Amino acid sequence: MVTIALDCMGGDHGPHVTVPAAISFLGRHPRASVILVGDQARIEAELRSIGALGEPRVRICHTDEVVAMNEPPASALRSKRGSSMRLAVDLLKSGDAQACVSAGNTGALMAISRFVLKMLPGVERPAIASMVPTMRGRCCVLDLGANVDCEPVNLLQFAVMGVALYSVVEKVDRPSVGLLNIGEEDIKGNDVVKQAGELLKTSGLNYYGNVEGHDVYKGTTDVVVCDGFVGNIFLKTSEGLARMLAAYLKEEFHRNIFTKLLGVVCLPVINAFRRRVDPRRMNGASLLGLRGIVVKSHGSADSLAFEVAIARAWEEAESGLLERISKHLPHSEVLQPSIQKVG
Repeated sequence: MVTIALDCMGGDHGPHVTVPAAISFLGRHPRASVILVGDQARIEAELRSIGALGEPRVRICHTDEVVAMNEPPASALRSKRGSSMRLAVDLLKSGDAQACVSAGNTGALMAISRFVLKMLPGVERPAIASMVPTMRGRCCVLDLGANVDCEPVNLLQFAVMGVALYSVVEKVDRPSVGLLNIGEEDIKGNDVVKQAGELLKTSGLNYYGNVEGHDVYKGTTDVVVCDGFVGNIFLKTSEGLARMLAAYLKEEFHRNIFTKLLGVVCLPVINAFRRRVDPRRMNGASLLGLRGIVVKSHGSADSLAFEVAIARAWEEAESGLLERISKHLPHSEVLQPSIQKVG
C-alpha cells in the first residue's frame, strides 16, 4: 500500500478540486491510500458532497494555515510551519506517506521540501522535471526552473535523474539523453554546456549528444537536459505557442457558416487532437534529487489534471524511483571516471 500526502489547500481551487481528484484516483488504484491535509471542515464537506465521507483509505490531517500562491519562499519556510504544504512534506519525512503532491506555490514547495527532506547523496541541487508530448510519444525535460545557474556536474546529475524518471514513467530500460544546445556540433555552446557534454560522453548513460530546440518535439531523445534558465523559457514559450495555435484553430472554424459546418464534420479529429496534446494529461512536475518523492501540480489544475499528478507520484513511489536514482548518482563507480576526466 502506497500512501500519498496531498496538500488539499494549495492551488487556485483548493479542496473543490483536490478532494474529488483524490477519490477518483483511489477508485483506479486499489493499492493506494491518501492523507488529505488541510481544513477538515472543508475537506469533509467535499467528501460528503461526492458520497465519499468515511472512505477507509482516506485520512484527514487538519490545519487551517495555508501558503499563499504569491508568498515568498523564505516567509513560507520560516513562518508557515503549520501550513498544509509543510505538513504534507512532514508526513513524507516521517514515513507516514511515501509521496507528496501539491498545487501550491512552486518556490515555497521547493524550499520546504529541500529543508525538510534534504538532498540525496551525490546530488548538489534539485531539478524540476516534466514530460512533454513529442512526435514519438513523450520526452522528459529538466531542469525547468529550479536552478538558473548550473555547473557541468549539475547537468550530469540532472541527466541521471531524468533517465531514472523516464524509465519509471515510460518503462524504457535505457533512455537516450540529449543536451539542449544552440547547435549539434561539440564546439557549440558556452563553457558549461561543453564541459557537461564531455561528462555525459563518458558517463555510461545512453548519450546522444547535443540537441536543438526543435529536437525536443521531434522526439530525437527520450531525455533533454538543460539549466533552469533555459528550461523555464522553453516551457513557457511552448505553453504560449500551444495557446496561440488553439486560438487560431478556433478562430478559423468560427470564421463563417461554412467553416462552422466543417468544424462539426471535423469534430472527432479535433477532439482526438485535443486529447493528444491536452496539458492536463501531462500534469505533474517531479522535484528530483530530494530524499522523498514530491510532485508539483499546476496551480490552475482541475480534478482531472490533479488526479494525473497524484498518479505520477504513486507511480514513482511504487516503482522505487529514489533507489533507481541513487544507483547511478555521480558518487557511484559508473560516473566517477567522467567527473575525474573533466575535473
